[in-house]
Amino acid sequence: MLSLRPLPALGDNYIWLLADVAAGSALVVDPGEARPVLAALAADGLRLTTILLTHHHADHIGGVPELLARFPDAAVLAPRDERIPGATRRVADGDTVAIASPAAHFDVLEVHGHTRTHVAYHGEGLLFCGDTLFSLGCGRVFEGTPDEMLASLDRLAGLPGNTQVCCAHEYTLANAAFALTVDPDNRALIARADVARTLRTRHQPTLPTLLEEERAANPFLRVAAINDTRMPWPAGAQPSRRRVDRFAALRAAKDTFHA
Repeated sequence: MLSLRPLPALGDNYIWLLADVAAGSALVVDPGEARPVLAALAADGLRLTTILLTHHHADHIGGVPELLARFPDAAVLAPRDERIPGATRRVADGDTVAIASPAAHFDVLEVHGHTRTHVAYHGEGLLFCGDTLFSLGCGRVFEGTPDEMLASLDRLAGLPGNTQVCCAHEYTLANAAFALTVDPDNRALIARADVARTLRTRHQPTLPTLLEEERAANPFLRVAAINDTRMPWPAGAQPSRRRVDRFAALRAAKDTFHA
């Protein structure tokens, strides 16, 4: 049996820990710092066997050197990006990751947009998607294009609906505030926002979320369904039914949104 835990880090990051407690082994995803990982491993008597990295940003890889100092035999899997040092294996789209302990298999998906080499790991009913897909939102388009980011989101949205989406940040409430401005009558969204507020009041994580819930409530997965009168078109822009134009307008509006 595998157990999944989000470890809070760096203010609003989550480092995901997947463990086989009986075997005493664990893997982590995107350890931006080592301290919470080391504490969780020590508390449960676990050894770290594998580190999965989705992209090169410091808040996702910053803890790797310290973790390797404590667990030098741990495998480090990362996309093909020279900005991520120390990988023991470089992965790309279509690769399969087979981990002996904790026993787990993942398919690698390239999901460009946030960065030019971003990957996600899908398997065991889980999706480790880094900063591509968020609960009720998506990542900023830093190195890619709106077309690439939308294609990446479409690809993730096509996975099974019961997939648990393991995002890398606790952004649900902020994303909900924006989503409700463009999709205010969406009952699934209203319900998700209510649940998220309750969870955060109790200092509990809003993640993981289910992919089917994201498809119903996340405006960035529903760009074609957002009412035209609610679309936040930039000044001077002509309304469009092209999905990529609508996505770009939503993402640009979210970039400057303040609740």
